Amino acid sequence: MALLDSINEPNDIKELSEEAMPELCREIRRFLLGITSRNGGHVASNLGAVELTVALHRVLDLPKDKIIWDVGHQAYTHKLLTGRKEALLSLRQKEGPSGFPLRSESECDAFGCGHSSTSISAALGFAKARELKGTDEKIVAVIGDGALTGGMALEALNNTAELSSNLLIVLNDNERSISENVGGMANYLGNIRTSKNYTNLKKDVENALNSVPFVGEKIANKIRASKDSIKRLFVPGMFFEDMGLTYIGPIDGHNVREMETAFKSGLRVNGPVLVHVITKKGKGYRAAEDHPAKFHGVDPFYIKSGDLKEEKQGESYTEVFSKELHKLIDENRKIVAVTAAMPYGTGLYDIKKSFPENFVDVGIAEEHAVTYAAGLAAAGFTPVVAIYSTFLQRAFDQIIHDVALQGLHVVFMVDRAGLVGKDGATHQGTFDEAFLTLIPGLTVMSPKNATELCDMLRFAVNEKGPVVIRYPKGQAFTGLSGYREPVASHKNEIIINGEKIAILATGVMTGVAMDVWRKLAEDGLNASVVNIRFLDSIDKDLLRDLSKNHTLLVTLEEVVRTGSYGERAAAVIAEEGIYLNPLIITLPNEFIRHASVDEQREEYGLTADAVYEKIKDRIG
Repeated sequence: MALLDSINEPNDIKELSEEAMPELCREIRRFLLGITSRNGGHVASNLGAVELTVALHRVLDLPKDKIIWDVGHQAYTHKLLTGRKEALLSLRQKEGPSGFPLRSESECDAFGCGHSSTSISAALGFAKARELKGTDEKIVAVIGDGALTGGMALEALNNTAELSSNLLIVLNDNERSISENVGGMANYLGNIRTSKNYTNLKKDVENALNSVPFVGEKIANKIRASKDSIKRLFVPGMFFEDMGLTYIGPIDGHNVREMETAFKSGLRVNGPVLVHVITKKGKGYRAAEDHPAKFHGVDPFYIKSGDLKEEKQGESYTEVFSKELHKLIDENRKIVAVTAAMPYGTGLYDIKKSFPENFVDVGIAEEHAVTYAAGLAAAGFTPVVAIYSTFLQRAFDQIIHDVALQGLHVVFMVDRAGLVGKDGATHQGTFDEAFLTLIPGLTVMSPKNATELCDMLRFAVNEKGPVVIRYPKGQAFTGLSGYREPVASHKNEIIINGEKIAILATGVMTGVAMDVWRKLAEDGLNASVVNIRFLDSIDKDLLRDLSKNHTLLVTLEEVVRTGSYGERAAAVIAEEGIYLNPLIITLPNEFIRHASVDEQREEYGLTADAVYEKIKDRIG
């Protein structure tokens, strides 16, 4: 019988012998490769954290004890060891388990996550609650070296000095976030990796000296002070100790026995402890070891070759943006591309290769990226900041305070706007329109197709003031290529000039609007279709013109309802006394669970068939 078959509940792993752990880890890797090759998912990060997770589960008692994961895309083994083996067969599928820890999914998922650098902060909250309750559960935060570059993680490390009880922080160091880590913290951890392990002065020696009458305590204090001085000269790990943590490591993150010993030792310390473990991303699968960025988040693939099972159809919006930006930088070297640790995901890796002086990676630090770009703009350059919609949420204050308030010319390329599918609730890009369009002076745009994305980018780099372009994940829409009015400031594009029914669509929904128009045409209805290019202000002149020969105004968007163009247009209609009956079609104000994008659009009524039926219901 396979060892995995004996693990059906939390803590079952403790019934297995220490000698069985290498085979168990091999079985776990085979299982993870099986489900990710079928369903897609985060491959490299999970394969690298197998032994680390096994060791934690052998020393902790779940769900009483708490593991707080950072980002959470390495928690598949954790789910497997907490009784979710059968459920994981439908990982990331509709109604199946999430690819990230989810409190509603299991009591063993102590804290939900999907963004970086949160685990230490949350774990400190758990530790304070434990002190207030007077309980004795163990609390462990797991954080990657990439996530440790994030400002929030450093703020939390600073706060650990105030903790008067145990907290175990496991630093999973694989020298990468998605791509290679950058900056001072990455260099610092590199120095630690190459240093020899340092063993602290043993407590029993100190205790023995302290027991000597009169002089023992003084001698122990002097030895301890000397020890600290020597450590500062030779041991890079002193940074953590100076922050108030006990440092253990670095140790082999693929040796279960070593980690169990380190974790048990760390959990006995009365205060915060950092255990530094060295792992290899993609461990055990050569394709992922050799190309960890490619196997960070991947669609279904063939295990033998590592190739995707479905060939990509056409260019993605990200690739279209990357190629156009390449042309623009070639024409104008005052344009600087900025990313927050996502050169591959945002399409800027080719810029890095071709124009290294015009490329900046600030690490996992979206807030810093935005203010860094503001400084570039104030100094006369044109920064183009490419960040996923879900991660841009972190830099809301900086966009307001450092960019918009000063009217600085920063171009924001908001990738993965709208529904993103299987990554689920933490990653949907459905809120950015709402929070961006409320900021004064911020121009917010959304292209209907690949060509318009290029036209908007050229417009944006030559415009004054801050400009946002939001575009979706996946294959770029190439339809409606015959409609290409020049992009002019806050002028929208009438694609079909009809009557009675006007459909105003934003971005990717413009193609859906055209499908709806065809369905209405079969009923003898010649609707108008308008491509809303500019989202930050409502086109009052357009609404007044439409009211002359239209009665129903349909707005179609892949965003939450609150703050949508449709909701704001309806307010203008009411305030201005414009005679139009608004039908607002958006996503609900909800966190959208994981499923394919097509399934999500079907569920929430954003397909052409669903929109057509809503219009027919409204007009009777």
